[in-house]
Parts: sequence; structure tokens; C-alpha cells
Amino acid sequence: MFVHVLADDAAKLSDLCGILDRRVRIAAERLDVDANLSQAPHAVVVCADLRVVRNIAALKKRSVRMAKVPKRIFLVEEPSHVCISQAYALGATLVVPSTINQSKLLAALADPADPERASPPGAPQQDNAVEVAAAAIGSMFTAASLGEPIDVIGTKEAGKKIADRITERGLTEWLTTVRRHHEGTYQHCLLVTGVAIDFGLSLGLRRTDLERLHSAAMFHDIGKATIPLAILDKPGRLDAEERALIESHPVAGYDFLKAQTGISAEILDAVRHHHEYLDGSGYPDALCAESIPDIVRVLTISDIFAALIEHRHYKPTMPRAEAYGILSRMQGKLERALVAAFKEVALSR
Repeated sequence: MFVHVLADDAAKLSDLCGILDRRVRIAAERLDVDANLSQAPHAVVVCADLRVVRNIAALKKRSVRMAKVPKRIFLVEEPSHVCISQAYALGATLVVPSTINQSKLLAALADPADPERASPPGAPQQDNAVEVAAAAIGSMFTAASLGEPIDVIGTKEAGKKIADRITERGLTEWLTTVRRHHEGTYQHCLLVTGVAIDFGLSLGLRRTDLERLHSAAMFHDIGKATIPLAILDKPGRLDAEERALIESHPVAGYDFLKAQTGISAEILDAVRHHHEYLDGSGYPDALCAESIPDIVRVLTISDIFAALIEHRHYKPTMPRAEAYGILSRMQGKLERALVAAFKEVALSR
């Protein structure tokens, strides 16, 4: 395997080369040097401080060439929303801590189940829906973290790409690919969007309604950009203060998005209310029954299911049948007819 290693200083470059040397064939470059690589690699490993503007600019200059590489692994020194989302916005297919050990890094490079592995290095990818969607979510979280305007049109277009891919290949392939390449909040947003799209397709939603649903799914957790990753990714039980902070994200997302242009009232409502339940036990507004629109009911079911089946490093992936069983037992909280209709999506689509 031929791996291109990029770093923002000589020491990091040397350390990375020491980890990979004698295991893979390496070409190493510093980001402040003009790219001169002639042979297309199988993978790119990037170690750079993504809080530094010149590093971001240097990676953007390489973006066209990097986009042709099947694996783009970014090692982040600062596990913050800004750095992780910036990595995905720059085209990362996997983001991991810079402290990753040799065996895990080599395993990520040699993942035998990677569906892109069969593509020859340098070949254009036939379907980049995951990459486009991850980049859109990364850009969205970066903008929200920095209090900047988001690319609403680009995010909606990414949702359309997901819809096209799931229509063509089905939900299972999407779930498998996303869980392999993404972690945490970013994985969750991609999973929720895929599940919601497939649910909408199974319900026979009109195209305009499906577009409204996948846009709501793409935007639904943007309020989490205000919450520290240490809380979002905490493996144990949250304390009362942490729980209150987590439960602030729907309002934070709503407040942020309502200042943007091009986001409809229906999408804003879904972002604010995707944790509401029919019995009034949800948050933030304790809505009941008829106060909860259909798009929110569909999104809530998709959100819960995705949270149950997502992959986290501290817990095994829950089987889809088990996750559906949990949904089925949430009597009074979710619309029974919709949960029944969701069974095909959960188990067999």
C-alpha cells in the first residue's frame, strides 16, 4: 500500500513516518511545501492543527487531488467540534485523535471491508454521497461553532445525494458505510438522515415532502455545536447538569437556524421539536399529540432508531431488530401507526 503523509511541521511528519515505516510505502510532505506528488496514493494521512488558517488553506489547495484518494484519515490534536468538523469539511473519510496507536492506524488504513477499496488509486469515485454529506455536516458544525452563516443550499443538496443513493442502493449499505467511517455526532446526523429518507420513501412521501424531511434531518442536531464533545461522547450516565446541557440543543439549533436564510418554518419546527413525545414528556416545550406535526413524528422515530444502532467506541452496535423492539415498547410516546409502518425500514429494507 502506498500512503501519502502530510503534516504541518517536520516533527509530526517524522513521527508519522516512524509509525508507518516498514509497514507501508510512504511519501511524506509538509503542508507549507508545494505539492509535488506524481503517483496517486491508496490513502492520505493528515496530521495538522486545523485551528490554523494557513493549514486549512494548504489542504484546500490539495483538495482536488485528495478527493481522488479512497481513504483520507485526519489525525486531530484538539478533539473539538471546530477541528473535527473542519476535517470532515476538508474531505476526511475518517477523523481520529492524533494519539492513535500504530495498530489502530494501520487497521484503519487496511480496512478490508472498505467498499471503496476496490477502486484503483486516483480513479474518480462513482458515488461520493457519504463524502459530500459528511463535508456538508462538517461545514455546518464549523460555521455554527464559529457563529458564521451556514451553506443552506449546499446542505440541502447533500441531503438529495443521500436520497438518491438510498433509492438506488438501499438503507443497509448506507448504514454500514457511515458507521465504518464516522464517529459521534457526525455519524449520528448521517444515520438519521439516511433512516428518515428510507422511512419517507417507504411511506410514499411526495418529493417535496421528502426533501423537507431530509433537510430537517440534516439540520436537526446543529444545536449540539454548542455542547462540549466530552459531554456528547461521554460513555457513562450524564449528571443532572450535563443532561440539562444536552437538552438545550434543540432550542440552540432553532435559535441559530432561524437567523439563516432559506430555512422554512416546517424545518425550524422539526429542529426544535424532534425530542417531543405525544404524551407531553418530551422537551423543550412538552408538546402533546396534535401539537406535533407529521414531519416531526417521522423525524423523532428516525432519530431514536439511529441513536440506538449507531457505532460508538465504548459500546457495541445494537442489532436493528433489538432497536425496533425498544421503539415498539415506547407506548404513548410515538405514533403507533408510524412505528408499525417503520418495521419494514428497521428490519428488512
